[in-house]
Amino acid sequence: MRLADSTVSTEAGLQHLGYRIGPFAIQLHTPLRQVAELVRWSYADAQCLEPDTAAVQFNVRIERGPLRRRLLKPQAIFHLENDTPFQPFPADHAFPLLEWGLNWAIALRAQQFLMLHAAVLERDGRALLLPAVPGSGKSTLAAALTLRGWRLLSDEFGLVDPQTLAVVPVPRAIPLKNASIGVIRAFSPLAELGPVFPKTRKGDVAHLRPPGESLLRDREAAYPAWIVFPRYAAGAKLQRQALTRGHAFHRLSQNSFNYRLLGATGFAALTALVQRCHCWRAEYGDLDEIVAAVDKLPSPLR
Repeated sequence: MRLADSTVSTEAGLQHLGYRIGPFAIQLHTPLRQVAELVRWSYADAQCLEPDTAAVQFNVRIERGPLRRRLLKPQAIFHLENDTPFQPFPADHAFPLLEWGLNWAIALRAQQFLMLHAAVLERDGRALLLPAVPGSGKSTLAAALTLRGWRLLSDEFGLVDPQTLAVVPVPRAIPLKNASIGVIRAFSPLAELGPVFPKTRKGDVAHLRPPGESLLRDREAAYPAWIVFPRYAAGAKLQRQALTRGHAFHRLSQNSFNYRLLGATGFAALTALVQRCHCWRAEYGDLDEIVAAVDKLPSPLR
């Protein structure tokens, strides 16, 4: 059963939602109706979990802040089991808090994978990795490619099986920030954007709803064929440059959460990745131009 067809269970003012995104089973408990509604809207095609599901990786609560704050500045607090890793957010930023909290949870508990800070998309069974530091335009480019027919595997995490190099999908809502919100609205009339959350800790944020196909195929891995390091620069003409294996390895290692933690396993996986992929850097200032260039990437090496 899909999340859109499920019934939200309630108890003592709490709403309970269970859903699966790729390999992660999430149980959410919250008294905040807006959070539950946005989760159901964003992940309507995700697999629904039964309330008594035993294999839950992330048991999450988004709770209201202290009673004394509710009249003047209502707050929302993220809990993962007994951990409360963040300071309270304004209550009307509760959904971004949930999404960022899940990022933290994945980074903490998915150490069986080589974790890259990268968007990942798929076409014809082959994966495109877009590793990038914050501010590079990674999410905007991932959103644009998703709207042009690439399957979204992830916006934030490239989760690579270090033994097989398969990239495991984690298709979640894409957080667009500030000017990117208007850019994606203008880029495609198909863009389904949620509400704009103004003045969050990362600026104005709106989430692009992940396509239903990506959620329905969230257990279908893909194998890397291309690694492109994108960098947005306002007004820049498209520039592409093929990278040597050594240069690509160095840059990829800098965009990994746990490469050093995995030791020899991480080194071997990263080496194999750059050996099987076309590796490029790309600077762009026009979204249509970079999307057209990505669509013309060379045939996979394997």
